[in-house]
Amino acid sequence: MMKTYISTIMTVLAAALLFTSCNDYLNEKPKGKKIPTTLADYEAFLRDEYDVHRMDVGQSSYLLNDRYLTNSNASYYPMYAANYNWDTSVDRVYYNNSDETTYYAAYSGINYCNLVIENAPTATDATDAKKNEVMAYAKVLRTMHYFLLANYYADTYQSGSAAVKLSIPLITSSEVGASYTQVTVKQIYDFMINDLTEAIPYLPDMGTTVLHPGKGAAYAMLARIYLQMMDYTDALEYANKALAINDKLIDWNEFYKANKSVIDSESSAQTSQTPLGFNSVESYNFNYGSSSSGARINNMPQWRAKMFEDGDIYFKCNWKLYTVGSETYYRGITTGAINYNGMRTVEQYLIKAECLARNNQLTEAMNVLNTVRKHTVSTDKYVPLTASSVAEAIGYIRQEKDNLLIYSIVPFADARRYNAEGIYTRTLSKEKDGKTVQIAVARYVTNPDGETVEFALAVADAWQKHGVGRKLMSALIECARMKGYRAVVGDVLSQNTKMFRLMTSLGFTIHPHPDDPAVKRVICSLHS
Repeated sequence: MMKTYISTIMTVLAAALLFTSCNDYLNEKPKGKKIPTTLADYEAFLRDEYDVHRMDVGQSSYLLNDRYLTNSNASYYPMYAANYNWDTSVDRVYYNNSDETTYYAAYSGINYCNLVIENAPTATDATDAKKNEVMAYAKVLRTMHYFLLANYYADTYQSGSAAVKLSIPLITSSEVGASYTQVTVKQIYDFMINDLTEAIPYLPDMGTTVLHPGKGAAYAMLARIYLQMMDYTDALEYANKALAINDKLIDWNEFYKANKSVIDSESSAQTSQTPLGFNSVESYNFNYGSSSSGARINNMPQWRAKMFEDGDIYFKCNWKLYTVGSETYYRGITTGAINYNGMRTVEQYLIKAECLARNNQLTEAMNVLNTVRKHTVSTDKYVPLTASSVAEAIGYIRQEKDNLLIYSIVPFADARRYNAEGIYTRTLSKEKDGKTVQIAVARYVTNPDGETVEFALAVADAWQKHGVGRKLMSALIECARMKGYRAVVGDVLSQNTKMFRLMTSLGFTIHPHPDDPAVKRVICSLHS
């Protein structure tokens, strides 16, 4: 159920703006308080690190099992445990208010941005150019919050359904009780693109501080948005524009050399200061993850660590195997204010690589990927990767991106995009109590006729009757339709009545199998 957002007053300063039409005594300046009037007053809201620059993606990280959940936190936070363990029996609506802060943190940041955008035009002690610049910063930050919300709470973008599927509430006012509209997926994406397009002419290449997203951040955000829309032409264009402003990468080999004694120490208590902080060479702008306090990089489950290639120096610099009591996991060993959710150059390189691969420019795509890998793989282990197919290239690119953008919204958004596309789907699985656990998988292969595809669908017992199979099949059908195939077909055991109900509800017709009476063939025609 979509939550109802109730706009709140962030500070006494903001509250004072709302009572201009009340009795005179309400218009009097509260003793000891400052009423914001100047542009500097409003610009200060954008530097609120906790409320504006905090994008909590903890729950998506737990769902992907990128982040290790300790037994103590699992017992204290039921929502964390439910998502980490893929437990469908937990009442998530009940625990949302206490355990899940993504929604509230994002709309808090949006409210601040709305406050600035609404009031900056009438602020004093500033030129029009400076007012436009401050409003432009707020629009970029607002877009970043909306992207997080849209890609966690709503269906991912698909051109065939974006105009009819509902997304999230759109709020453009900071007033208490402000009206809102639950817009469609297309409308929220149009809104984000428009905000960024309006902002870019008034932005410097890089912001006044790392908390101020300049043109580089706006271009990078547009590249991320267009990639999510599967518009690989525009995504490539804006990734290139962002990289033209900043193309620097952290050299993790150099970081290892400088911190070798700490990283190689057997003591898990020793840590190094992260190069992903405020002064990171990769940053277009800075945004925290789950909190604004300095902290150690998040811990990682053992099975997740297997996704890093042999010799990954980035992994070695950031995690170390750790055992406490009955728990063993990879503990984070870099500390500081980590730029989990700001725009970074490494993401733009990997967006560029994927777009080139999609255009069948495999050599160019792998060259871009290898540019990144030279900075993340140990020099004594590095071997350039090559790819003989688009699928192979995308597999390599996705692996690197999932690893380097871990604990951001990007891996979660990418997973949904790939699943919606239906070609490069990946089964979400983990090891639990010595067993491999999977949620579901759906895929298709092209038949010899080149005009039809045959699907396969499997859903774990615990996740049946929750609409997972329907969502996966709907995405698969849409993908096959977009690719121009004539029909989706499959073979179903004759006694599998539940599957037949699902298939008929999705528009499949049921036919005798030409060779096996124990099986029936289901067919979904994609074109009339």
